[in-house]
Amino acid sequence: MHKAVFLDRDGVINQKAPEGQYITRWEDVQLFPDVAEAIALLHDYQFMVIVVSNQRCVAKGLLSVEGLEQLHRQMLDHLSRRNAPIDAVYYCPHEQVPACTCRKPAPGMLLKAAAEHLIDLPGSWMVGDSDVDIEAGKKAGCRTVRILRDSIVSQVQADLSAPSLLEAARMVTKD
Repeated sequence: MHKAVFLDRDGVINQKAPEGQYITRWEDVQLFPDVAEAIALLHDYQFMVIVVSNQRCVAKGLLSVEGLEQLHRQMLDHLSRRNAPIDAVYYCPHEQVPACTCRKPAPGMLLKAAAEHLIDLPGSWMVGDSDVDIEAGKKAGCRTVRILRDSIVSQVQADLSAPSLLEAARMVTKD
């Protein structure tokens, strides 16, 4: 069994788009500083690194599945060139209603990744910046880390909190 660190994309790996907007082009992606260093550190400690991301922009018709997958390939290529490979990307392209099993806070993406990659969920972590990320991690049986980028009041308590992905990676690898 493998252990993994599941990462939300927007707000953890890269800057979120302004409220009500979506990232639909690679040119709009602004990676946070030290993301590559954080991912490399996780790999040094034998964690798989898997992105799990709600991508409602597909359901809204703002981006095709092919366009989203191209954006993700560019992100993976960019990070891989910096010795920070991402092992897999899972995304939910659905609208919020009706509810599906993959859209966080549902744990579907994490459970699918665990089945496909033989991941030990209790030995793994979900890193996110929102309640839905933390809730999905808990429902999947993972430990959780909340990235604190905004002063948003949280309703769901994470196991740990950190100001950046690099600090989260340092915490996870000390466990």
